[in-house]
Amino acid sequence: MTEILRATAAAALMAAGAVGPALAGPTYENASGGSFTFYGQFNPSYLSVDDGVNSHNEIVDNVNSNSRVGFYLRQPVGASKFQFRFETGFGFKSSSAVGQTSTPKNVNWDRTDLRHVDFSLSGAYGTISAGQGSMASDGIGTSDLSGTTVVMGESIVYAGGGYQLTTSAGALSGIKLSDAFASFDGGRKGRIRYDSPDWNGFVLSTSYGTEVLKAGVDDDYYDVTLRYGKDFGDLKLESALGVAWTDKATGTDTRDTVASVALEHTSGLNGVLSYGARDTSGDYYYAKLGYKMNVLSIGATAVSADYYSGDDLVSAGSDSESWGVGVVQKIDAYNVEAYASYRDLSFSDTSGTTYNDASAVLFGARWKF
Repeated sequence: MTEILRATAAAALMAAGAVGPALAGPTYENASGGSFTFYGQFNPSYLSVDDGVNSHNEIVDNVNSNSRVGFYLRQPVGASKFQFRFETGFGFKSSSAVGQTSTPKNVNWDRTDLRHVDFSLSGAYGTISAGQGSMASDGIGTSDLSGTTVVMGESIVYAGGGYQLTTSAGALSGIKLSDAFASFDGGRKGRIRYDSPDWNGFVLSTSYGTEVLKAGVDDDYYDVTLRYGKDFGDLKLESALGVAWTDKATGTDTRDTVASVALEHTSGLNGVLSYGARDTSGDYYYAKLGYKMNVLSIGATAVSADYYSGDDLVSAGSDSESWGVGVVQKIDAYNVEAYASYRDLSFSDTSGTTYNDASAVLFGARWKF
């Protein structure tokens, strides 16, 4: 109990330390229409995972939206616009990296924390991008208008994914939560990418990339996606569909198919549906129901409940099931979002082993500047 109280107090102090006067990212402009914009955020949180045998408590960086800093350089070039984006994480202890057998350093920056080193040129023809950055399929499974993605989303084990399931005998199973509750959403690579112009709400994108930040990974990645977003009276719609292929230097090639749709009504009611499948593995469904309201003068409040169901993700016949609840409270005067969530996870397979249910509590505060 003392350890939990100390961890809780430390989390509160970290969050309080991040809360200061609101600092809008400064923008500097030149005489020819160019600009430089600086931005960043801190997102400390407290994570408690009960694996069915022991409870584990850590102060971590919330990987749902990790702490980071970056800048944009933008410059008109004739009828086009050139942009350079640089962004890096700070390398703080990650909520997805801690586990029963893994306790990363509090700060351990390396080049894999680089998120964007990205050049792009935009015009009537669309946008052409090159460098380290988002593949076309990045975010394809995470269409979401709930206002709670900082604490819960389709990648349900960004908080606690490094922990292993335990067996009824009290042993570690070797199966990580991140494997049993997978997401096939795309990521960032060293890539070239094309995004079409917006055609009445539709945007077609494609990219080809390789892993440039991790040594010894010689796989090739390519994808194609279609996004659609539009307002229909009192309803706002965001949706996405994509297919991503990985040609592996060793092992079996994979094809991922992912889709998501999000709706929000002007009343504040909102919902999300997402689906992902891998041709060499299984598939999963994700659903979220939420509500946004203005009950406090300090800022908007968002609440959500979600459900995840996965089949054959670890092995043929395996079953993964999870539900969670979360709340996010904006504090507008300080550019802060305070949040908390609870998640329950259960898993079974055909091996004859019985696995303990797991649960995770996450709370913290994100400060943007």
